[in-house]
Amino acid sequence: MKLNLDLAVPSSQEWLDAVMSDFNAFLQDHADCERKASAMAMSFVAKYPDRIEILPELIETGIEELEHFQQVYELMEERGIRLQHSIGKDPYLDALLKLCHSGRQERFMDRLLIASIVETRGAERFKMVAEALNEEKLKKFYKTLWVSEAKHGHIFVKMALQYFEKEKVYKRLEWWVEQESKILEALEIRPALH
Repeated sequence: MKLNLDLAVPSSQEWLDAVMSDFNAFLQDHADCERKASAMAMSFVAKYPDRIEILPELIETGIEELEHFQQVYELMEERGIRLQHSIGKDPYLDALLKLCHSGRQERFMDRLLIASIVETRGAERFKMVAEALNEEKLKKFYKTLWVSEAKHGHIFVKMALQYFEKEKVYKRLEWWVEQESKILEALEIRPALH
């Protein structure tokens, strides 16, 4: 059973250059993304309380993402960077969510697979950031995050396989990977995780 996924296109050097040229803005966006990731895991718990097989992992993921937020916030505090007043829309995530099926069952699978792709893209980008950083503390932090996000990418595929046929999951996942690559290539490059 394959739990990891291969992204169709790699993130660009231009994206990494944008992040490294305004790392403070990247940290602000990163903090927002961790808050949203925690909320997303907990929204699965709220919307699908009958899916008892995956509730413990969802709760654990929500807590872990909130801990990541706390760690990013501490880095921001050290640098005198404030949280943004409001969390802005994420054009990447919005574009993915617009492609979701509307039926309860189909939407549930789509949301799990989107979560897998978003976490996998996050892992790829955190790895790029870790390798580009010179400051040892930051480098170590982003390496830890890259490993964690990769794990989360696997968890959401595993969750989908709990409830849907393997062939259906992998076929739909393949479709999502293709859609994600189109969305990524059309996005404006900015110092943000997505």
